[in-house]
Amino acid sequence: MTFADLGLSDELLKAVSEAGYDTPTPIQAQAIPPVLMMKDIIGIAQTGTGKTASFVLPMIDILAHGRARALMPRSLILEPTRELAAQVAENFEKYGKYHKLNMALLIGGVQMGDQLKALEKGVDVLIATPGRLMDLFQRGKILLNGCSMLVIDEADRMLDMGFIPDIEEICTKLPAQRQTLLFSATMPPVIKKLADRFLSSPKSIEVARPATASTNITQRLVKVDSRKKREALRAMLEAEEVQSVVIFCNRKTTVRDLNKSLQRHGFKSGEIHGDIDQSARIAELERFRTGSVNILVASDVAARGLDIKGVSHVFNFDAPWHPDDYVHRIGRTGRAGAKGVAYTFVTADDAEAIDNIQKLIKQKIETIDAPAAAAPAEKVKQEPRRSDRDGKDDRKVDTRRDDRRREEPRAARPEANGASRPRRPVPVDDGPDEGWNGPVPEFLSVGFGA
Repeated sequence: MTFADLGLSDELLKAVSEAGYDTPTPIQAQAIPPVLMMKDIIGIAQTGTGKTASFVLPMIDILAHGRARALMPRSLILEPTRELAAQVAENFEKYGKYHKLNMALLIGGVQMGDQLKALEKGVDVLIATPGRLMDLFQRGKILLNGCSMLVIDEADRMLDMGFIPDIEEICTKLPAQRQTLLFSATMPPVIKKLADRFLSSPKSIEVARPATASTNITQRLVKVDSRKKREALRAMLEAEEVQSVVIFCNRKTTVRDLNKSLQRHGFKSGEIHGDIDQSARIAELERFRTGSVNILVASDVAARGLDIKGVSHVFNFDAPWHPDDYVHRIGRTGRAGAKGVAYTFVTADDAEAIDNIQKLIKQKIETIDAPAAAAPAEKVKQEPRRSDRDGKDDRKVDTRRDDRRREEPRAARPEANGASRPRRPVPVDDGPDEGWNGPVPEFLSVGFGA
């Protein structure tokens, strides 16, 4: 099957061909024809299956007929994060270049002047995060009663981030007679209830079993001592044929400390997490994309949706707390038919998390021992500070290991000399990302294998 078999217009087929694609992925082949027939769709598909194009392409052809009116977008796409919203906007620019469609992107943190001007003129496609959309709607800047098409993307991620009440309210503001497309990697009960309430006789499409890891990814569990995780990581990075690697940590503090440690040991690494402002995030992703750095240390804010091509390895420096996050993390490699490798470091405290992961993906992951650490490299220019030595960051953020403190000589503790011991801040997990400090990045691109 080719894209020409799906009923798309000649102009759209030309744009698709110029982008280098001629064969649709399974989700595209199954979703595009019924979307063109104006049917509601429930698409169960993970990131990396090409689902973005499965709704962008038919929407372009559908919206080619008609004219936008001021403040009344003709279609609405809801995305959980600004990165995903920006990537969808990039798709419309790429594949809609032979159609005269107007688009607006509403995401937090951006100066809204240009976007409000676009809305006042009328837009065919409005791509938004729920928070910013609700804000502008309540201020009377957007009217939703002319929207005939709604896309709810990454619905399970919306659930994780607490956006379901906003989505329900948005749906009540839209015309009852509309086409609704809902995409999700999994179908928990809350999402099923949402679909039952707001979709009309939807066609269900499932291209892979929910929470199934790609067969293109070789998975391994690596037994490590919690105090020697960094040594094991460096040894594996040097032993493996690493082209580009994403390393996931559970906490932003661990991301920062690990990146600094890798840089001190001569590795070309960068970091991305929820505390980094958007302009710095874009710059870091660009460095990774171009190869200025080949290691990206990340929190789960980068686990879903971002399509970074050519990632050869994923390391879970921390075993993920939620089994769904495991699937999304390792899905950064093995994309678009390529092979990938995923290693997950496992300590004595991770048994329950690993058991839940293996139950979810319905397979046993092979366990290997961590390689012996190499002798300290001469390229380390200075002795790491106490707070940066291997394993110390785990003690700072893991309250379960506070009992080790009892092994310290009492005289070494501040309180032994009458000083009050400073309280450590409680680490905060990455929350919803709604901020944006710059324009849509040109380099963010989701192809049909994304």
